Amino acid sequence: MRAITYSEFGSPDVLTLSDLPEPRPGPDSVVVEVRAASINPVDWKARQGYLEGLIDTVFPAVPGWDVAGVVVETGADAPEFEVGDEVYGYARKDVLGGGMLAERAAVPVRALALKPKSLTFEEAAAVPLVALTALRGVRRSEVGEGDRVLVHNGAGGVGGFAIQLSRLAGASVVATASEHNHDYLRSLGATPVEYGEGLTERLRAASPEGFDVVLDFAGSGSLAASESTMRQGARCISVVEGREARRLGGHVVWVRPDAPGLVELAELIDAGKLKVEVAKVYPLEEAVEAYRQLEAGHVRGKMVIAP
Repeated sequence: MRAITYSEFGSPDVLTLSDLPEPRPGPDSVVVEVRAASINPVDWKARQGYLEGLIDTVFPAVPGWDVAGVVVETGADAPEFEVGDEVYGYARKDVLGGGMLAERAAVPVRALALKPKSLTFEEAAAVPLVALTALRGVRRSEVGEGDRVLVHNGAGGVGGFAIQLSRLAGASVVATASEHNHDYLRSLGATPVEYGEGLTERLRAASPEGFDVVLDFAGSGSLAASESTMRQGARCISVVEGREARRLGGHVVWVRPDAPGLVELAELIDAGKLKVEVAKVYPLEEAVEAYRQLEAGHVRGKMVIAP
């Protein structure tokens, strides 16, 4: 079985196309023939060793936590799925190792749901981690009807879903992004704001009454720049600056496998209420180049690998 692996921490240069043994399902797992897998910033942070102390790594490690594919084998006690089911999922496990950038992968049933019928495999693979992160962030910050919400990095994978989910909850949204992504933000229903020097003043101009909720998917001081625009009692979350979020009375969000959340997202997608943005699809042989592009930044939507 072909897979992308790394046997030491480092740059994309440590990634190699390898031949691995076929995966076997555990009692509560299934084997998925991977039709598509998307990559995320956390992948390269893990590959560089930044998650050591948080999650153990088993070498040779296969990267990637997002998957869409077809069930080809079921474990001894995995009645949730049958061979032939089209599924998608956020397949993070308790250790780093058996990721999704492979032709087949064993995935716990708790991490999977039936794929949205209206999406291709490539589109479905672009959903799980980012959409579940956005869903968790919107819920933990209790976004509701009439709220003024600020989304940092609105053109990223998580930010795009956070805008849409906030709008579905009845909120109005301001989102930060580079100017070339402003039309995209408008298409999602957000008022765009250029990030960078002078951000606080631009945020005040975009929402003079301030914000009830700040969703930070950017880091790099975004919460500090937003602090003076937060109304009394405002809620906030961050996926990268947990200490700063907690200082402001908010939470850090670390997405978890969530089959019921995937079912909910699939229903919203199939109802036409959520749009999915795929930046580019690469074959497995070009996974290194895909990671180079991802690590260069300014990617709108998701980078997808199709084994």
